[in-house]
This record gives sequence, structure tokens and C-alpha cells, in this order.
Amino acid sequence: MSNSATILRAGLIGSGIQASLTPAMHVAEGHSHGLDYRYDKFDLDLLLGGADHLAGLIQQAEIDGFTGLNITHPCKQAVIPFLDTLSDDAATIGAVNSVVLRAGRRHGHNTDWWGFAEAFRQRLPNADLNRVVQLGAGGAGAATVYAILTLGADAVTIFDPDVGRVSTLVAAMAARFPSACISAGSDLAAAMAQASGLIHSTPTGMANYPGLPLSAELLHAHQWVSEVVYFPMETALLAAARRRGCQVVDGGGMAVFQAVGAFQLFTGREANARRMMRHFMELTDTPTVNENHPGAAG
Repeated sequence: MSNSATILRAGLIGSGIQASLTPAMHVAEGHSHGLDYRYDKFDLDLLLGGADHLAGLIQQAEIDGFTGLNITHPCKQAVIPFLDTLSDDAATIGAVNSVVLRAGRRHGHNTDWWGFAEAFRQRLPNADLNRVVQLGAGGAGAATVYAILTLGADAVTIFDPDVGRVSTLVAAMAARFPSACISAGSDLAAAMAQASGLIHSTPTGMANYPGLPLSAELLHAHQWVSEVVYFPMETALLAAARRRGCQVVDGGGMAVFQAVGAFQLFTGREANARRMMRHFMELTDTPTVNENHPGAAG
């Protein structure tokens, strides 16, 4: 711990977050800047009432002098009514993963979309974005579709069992990206037959939600597959995609770059993305930057 007089506190609110690597990345980067940085986890699974504690946790964080809070599942959309302002990106996406607490006001941001975009751009700079299929329209899905459209996707078809949620997301993205064709999907097999790539933005594949989000038979060698899950790093979907000959992007890059963005919001310091990537790879027992882990500009 640094002897610096600058002490910063931040935290993460969500369900089942004990394995999250975000706190460790923030603290290590803070120490590299000479900051006394404390980062706490508020796991809703361990609190009676769960997400009902969200408003109270934010209020207590303000009282305790926190500079920021990261927000994850299932609160990225539920947190919005408790905030004073939203960045333009967060307002369009309709989800917040970073809340800056400053001068008695709560400012919502979304660094997930940039994290996904930066990892994807570095790993697959020449990816065919003509026809993209996305699974998931929740908080993470809203960020990833915004990201892929920002990168220039021509058409995106979104699948989610919550019809209302998909419709809301499609409308928001169509308003922001009027030249793109954005639609709610109804026939996954037909969509995948024409797709140039697949984005997976649901919890399926996580340790607590094992399995595949779609039949491996729907994947084709000419397609790319991008995953948001990073625990485990090699999900069943990525393993199946490799076997089918697809290019893949795991969830590690998004996890690092969203943390880079949040660190800068919370501390006002420019994070060293390369250093944070190295630390992340140490935490996940990945010895070097390889084809599965996009490199990071310093």
C-alpha cells in the first residue's frame, strides 16, 4: 500500500460477484499510480432482499466517501432511476456499469460498450460486419450491439426471450444508427445461415450457467464469434466455435477495457491498459498475449 495521502474508495454492486476480477484490476492499477485504493464488493446474493438493497447501497457509498461504483448483473438498468445524470452513451444504451459519485451527485456511464469495441477492434480488425447476429438484449447486450454498430455493422439481428426488451433495444439503436438495419429475430437458424458473425451477450457459459446458447451446428467456418463471458475464459461456445473453424474473441478483452474506462472515470488518472491487461492475464493464468487475448495499447 502506498504512503500517499490520496485515498480513494470504489466498489462493485451485483449478484454472484465473488469471482469478479474487476476489483483486483482497479486496486493494482491504483497502486501503480501511488494511490491508496480500496475497492469493495457488494454481492446481492449475500444480502437478504437482493436487488432491493441497490438504492441503499448507493446512498451508503456516498456517505462513506466512495468516488465511484461499478454496476453489474442484474442492476445495470435498474440503477438508472437512482442517478442524477447519464452520459450520452449510457442514455442510448439504457444501461449503466459505472457510477461516478461527485459533489453529492450521481453520474451514470457505460464503459462496457467501449470495452467490447476496443477488444473486438484489436482482435478482429478486418471482421466482416455485414450481417451480425446477437444473443441477448439485457444490459450487456445493449452495450455490445451499440459497440458493433459503432464499429460499422450494416445489419444486426437480436434474439432474446423477452420480446419487450428486444423491441425497446431495437428502437433505441435504430434511432441512434438510422443507416443500419436493426431487427428483432424470430428464426435463429435462418439468421445464422446468413450471418457473418455472432455476438453472445447472455450469462450462458458462466460457471453457474453452463452450456451452449445455441446449437453448435448453426456455426460455420466463415463466421466470427465474440463472447462476453470471461469466467471461464474458454466457454463451451468458444470451444465449439473453434472446432467449427470460426475466428473467436473471448470475454477477457472486454473485461479489461471496461475496467480501464471505469478506472479513469473514478480516479481522473489515465489507466495503463497494457499493464492492466498483463495483470488480468496473471489473474487468469494466461502467460502471454495470444490469439485469444487482444493486446492493449499503453
